[in-house]
Amino acid sequence: MRVPLSWLKELVPDLTAAADEVAEALVRAGLEVEQVERHGDIANVVVGRVVDVEELTEFLPKKTIRFCHVDTGAGVREVVCGATNFAAGDLVPFALPGAVLPGGFEIATRRTYGRTSDGMICSAAELGLADSSHGILVLETGQLGENVVELLGLRDEVLDIAITPDRGYALSVRGVARETATAFDLAFHDPGLRETPAPDDDGYQVRLDDAGCDRFVARVVRGVDPNAPSPAWLQRRLALAGMRPISLAVDITNHVMLEMGQPLHAYDLATLQGPIVVRRAKAGERLTTLDGQDRALHPADLLITDDSGPIGLAGVMGGASTEISASTADVLVEAAHFTPSAITLTARRHRLPSEASKRFERGVDSALPSAAADLAVQLLVELGGGTAGPVTDNDQRTPPAAVRMPAGLPGRVAGLDYSREIVTHRLEQVGCRVSGEDILEVLPPSWRPDLTGPADLVEEVIRLEGYDAVPVALPTAPAGRGLTAGQRLRRTVARALASSGLVEVVMPPFVADELVEELGLAGYQPPRLLNPLSEEEALLRPALLPGLLTAVLRNVGRGLSDVAIYETGSVFRGSGTPVAEVPKTSQRPTDEELAALDGALPAQPRHAAVALAGNRAGRAVAVGDAVEVLLAAARAIGISLTISRGQDAPYHPGRCAVLLLDGEPIGTAGELHPRVVSHLGLPPRTVVGELDLDRLVRAAAEAGPAPAPVLSTYPPSSVDVALVVADDVLAADVEHRLREGAGELLEEVRLFDVFTGPQVGEGRVSLAYSLRFRAPDRTLTDAEVLAARDAAVAAAGALGAVLRGS
Repeated sequence: MRVPLSWLKELVPDLTAAADEVAEALVRAGLEVEQVERHGDIANVVVGRVVDVEELTEFLPKKTIRFCHVDTGAGVREVVCGATNFAAGDLVPFALPGAVLPGGFEIATRRTYGRTSDGMICSAAELGLADSSHGILVLETGQLGENVVELLGLRDEVLDIAITPDRGYALSVRGVARETATAFDLAFHDPGLRETPAPDDDGYQVRLDDAGCDRFVARVVRGVDPNAPSPAWLQRRLALAGMRPISLAVDITNHVMLEMGQPLHAYDLATLQGPIVVRRAKAGERLTTLDGQDRALHPADLLITDDSGPIGLAGVMGGASTEISASTADVLVEAAHFTPSAITLTARRHRLPSEASKRFERGVDSALPSAAADLAVQLLVELGGGTAGPVTDNDQRTPPAAVRMPAGLPGRVAGLDYSREIVTHRLEQVGCRVSGEDILEVLPPSWRPDLTGPADLVEEVIRLEGYDAVPVALPTAPAGRGLTAGQRLRRTVARALASSGLVEVVMPPFVADELVEELGLAGYQPPRLLNPLSEEEALLRPALLPGLLTAVLRNVGRGLSDVAIYETGSVFRGSGTPVAEVPKTSQRPTDEELAALDGALPAQPRHAAVALAGNRAGRAVAVGDAVEVLLAAARAIGISLTISRGQDAPYHPGRCAVLLLDGEPIGTAGELHPRVVSHLGLPPRTVVGELDLDRLVRAAAEAGPAPAPVLSTYPPSSVDVALVVADDVLAADVEHRLREGAGELLEEVRLFDVFTGPQVGEGRVSLAYSLRFRAPDRTLTDAEVLAARDAAVAAAGALGAVLRGS
């Protein structure tokens, strides 16, 4: 919300504070002022009168160029201009040589089109009054030589405020002015309290057929001049507030909305057919909205209709069939009150956010429609020459309920001693009517529909007293509390993955249908979101793999060819069992209801996953890298996994390993299938792996703490062995045999090379392992090391392994 300081001062007449001081006060009151903008730092622009105009015909028909003389009060100046919307005798803003206009545009005397141009006649856009303009700004009043900045009020400061969803009332100058008046303890002029005419029996007929609209005010204005322009002050005010001036009728409705917070809509009265009816959409109905889009309507959409059918999406956007046109003379002004839920769902369904829907979603003052419509009618009459017609006010509101709150509750929550007088005073500043002594009966004002319970009232008292006055006292943590055993184990796994040289990433849990299908994950039945942030990513991830591959693509696309990343997080599988009835919020659900709610949720196990591409340790990544980092993560919490050959999608059928825990699959690792790599645009030979972290942690918790490793102070002895085996023998099985045969002296075994070729024979493969031996109490002799090595090789012989070269 952009609020010009000059506009703010109209509602807080006694405000003398500078814009920065106002911003600080609003921040203390809980509003987020992002910046203060300064406008109108323009000099040497004065009021001039056009003395004469000469058409330079030698440049026709390509260009219309005019040579003018302009009297500035201090002399007559020559100027060349291309605009044609002014004539001799008109008052215009004239920029003298040396003037600097918005955007750093400096004015100087120059020769152009064979004439001397000693300044410039300015348009509204060149003065910063509008984003664009057609022609010169012709002034209605002014004295020759008068400063245009002062005449038009161009110098102003604008507060740019980020409005949170619970502060809908602040989406208006009225709401911000009320907060400003409270912060400085000044009088507040409320434009919503203006006197309005009573409804007429012959007003335009309006029928409310849905509870989504509980008030509808319709005002008729006839005889509006279609060519009447918006005055400069109105255009300037809208431009400062961030809106583009369009036409008088539209500008007036936008002005009233910005000032009061009540969205309005203007209809061309001549296009309306029969009474206005507010209802839900019927099957098959369509509506072309003001943006030109033909929209299929949903049965839950709240509509404004007449005898011709839908003429607007209520509280969101009007229809093209009743739009104000360049010839509109008779106008019907709508000011209605809609329930937030009705507008929110309609706007999201049609992906049609608007200034009106943004306000209705947050809650609009139900008492405003009559005052807002009356102000719009007044401006149409004064600026457009119209005549006010009959008044319609279909009001079906229900009286608001009072909120009961102990007078001492705000003080107990804040940890401060707030007296009853302070609590009452602050609530009355908000606009509440307060009665009672120990238990307060509080009737919230109509402009604060968010005040529905004691907690809301407590927040208002503390906010206005000052958050900075609330003492900061951290609670003392109970002794013996900290991370749970499961949390410690999960952190250990994450540290182990990081220690293996991988970088942690945190990816959004939303995935696209196409990616799920491509990776063969549809069988896990990922839940579909009813209201996704993006229709392209409407599923919750059934695995971590889609997000990791997205991260790989992003890194490679930014020039990082070597990628090694991991993620731990929840995945979502299945849709659960829907509950028959959602428990009411008036009391705590029963244990049975909570169990039913839990059963309605999809399964959400935690997983750990890795993805590697490019090079690692000076060589291309291979399947063994993904397998080893996952095995190392399991070993970090005392769990030894085994592996077997796998053929799961989306992996390469010959380069996939299944990770086993007690003989049952717990994860998979491997190289992605070339088809998947090509389709997704991933680097060749990308390898990934994923396992069920919850199952791994449960197994570690059941096994108990792993014994502390025995650290030897004696040096290790390493030997390498190259074993030739059949190409269908798993390297993990060979490693397992080597460990068994080598005995207790073996500290580590590592596969460091795989070789195939004619040297080892067809259908055979050479596996090179590094064996590291160490004793806890002595330095091993060469004989001991060789004996252990030979025992390891002999054990591998059970798989048909022989030493290469033997």
